[in-house]
Amino acid sequence: MKRIVLIILFFPILLWSQANFEKAEQLLEVGKTDQARLLFETIVKENPSHLKSIEHLGDIAGQNKSWDKALLYYKRLKQLQPTEANYYYKYGGALGMKAKEVNKFKALGMIDEIKSSFEKTIVLDPKHKESRWALVVLYLQLPGIIGGSEAKAIAYSNELMRLSPLDGYLSKGYIEEYLGRNKKAELNYIKAFELNNSKLAFQKLYNLYLYKMKNSDKAQQLKEQFEK
Repeated sequence: MKRIVLIILFFPILLWSQANFEKAEQLLEVGKTDQARLLFETIVKENPSHLKSIEHLGDIAGQNKSWDKALLYYKRLKQLQPTEANYYYKYGGALGMKAKEVNKFKALGMIDEIKSSFEKTIVLDPKHKESRWALVVLYLQLPGIIGGSEAKAIAYSNELMRLSPLDGYLSKGYIEEYLGRNKKAELNYIKAFELNNSKLAFQKLYNLYLYKMKNSDKAQQLKEQFEK
């Protein structure tokens, strides 16, 4: 009887929460981010473990470059759902973005946690591509003296290749382009483009021709091929 009474008491609250959540998502879809944020905050105040609302609040904070706020929301998500890979990925991403805005000394202290967040993502979801991309970029951009490694970037690129040839070739092209090996980058971007006329592969190859290789003729030929 007591359980039935509790259900009767909380049912209207659950309906209210769901209605507000749906309204908040609709506002988000049409770009009314501030109004959506206020509704999500109200939902979380009433239900502190409403995962999707917390995640939306973290995403909104990230869009506004409020990295400390985003980190608080993503950290709460990790605590509430410690086996959800994407929460670790988003936490690592927000921490990485914060590291770009603080002084170098403070950023150095964040590197291990950024790495471990992406690595944990892969442990929880072995097919997670975005975390591998993040590690490719991270290992390339870090100086060798503090853990940067072309070999490790290539290793994660190889993992991407096994999961998705498109991402594999794009990541290999990215590595070669970043290191100034434009001809090798071109070969990998061409392979990515030839897989399925990917718009992203086209854009990478087009930009390489136009801005890095200074070959406007090749860029124009590629554009005409893509538009056919």
